[in-house]
Amino acid sequence: MEVNIKDIAGNWNRGVVLDKHSKFSVVTGQNEWGHNIYDTTRTEVGEALFLLKYRSDWSQVQPLAQCLYDEAYPLFENVGFILPMAASNVRARQPVTEIAQALANLAGVPCIDNLLLKAPGGVSLKNLHTKEEKVEAIGNSFSVNPIITNQGCWNVLVIDDLYHTGASMEAACAALRGYNKINNIYVATLTWR
Repeated sequence: MEVNIKDIAGNWNRGVVLDKHSKFSVVTGQNEWGHNIYDTTRTEVGEALFLLKYRSDWSQVQPLAQCLYDEAYPLFENVGFILPMAASNVRARQPVTEIAQALANLAGVPCIDNLLLKAPGGVSLKNLHTKEEKVEAIGNSFSVNPIITNQGCWNVLVIDDLYHTGASMEAACAALRGYNKINNIYVATLTWR
């Protein structure tokens, strides 16, 4: 997949995003509820992510994980384990978790999918536009499940699908910073808005 890697700054040690999600969108009409219908042209990564999340095309998991492994993973030092961002919506299969697990398999490191927790409910962040609105909506919704029992402190790579203001990622990383098993926090997201 073609990428356009961009560094992202926050309360993590290093963060990158692979590419913009959409190149452009054109309104083509309205549906029966009066909502706009768009014809959207996405980047390669954006299209693969769209197909996975909104068309349940699970064949996109491996190419997205491979892209993260080839393009982002080498930018981080001594990753001890991979952590999917806690999901906002309950699904039988979580796209970000599946990508994180596939990436962990490629990298030969563990994927711990129940360490970062997010309280259920709350406002959907995709409908909020400013970082301040999102920070207020997130509140203290992230917590850590202290399940690591071995000795040591680990560098963690947090995987997420979409980066916009960074409010969710910063809240998640703030929770992770309070856990004595975490050393450096790295962040890799697939697309930015």
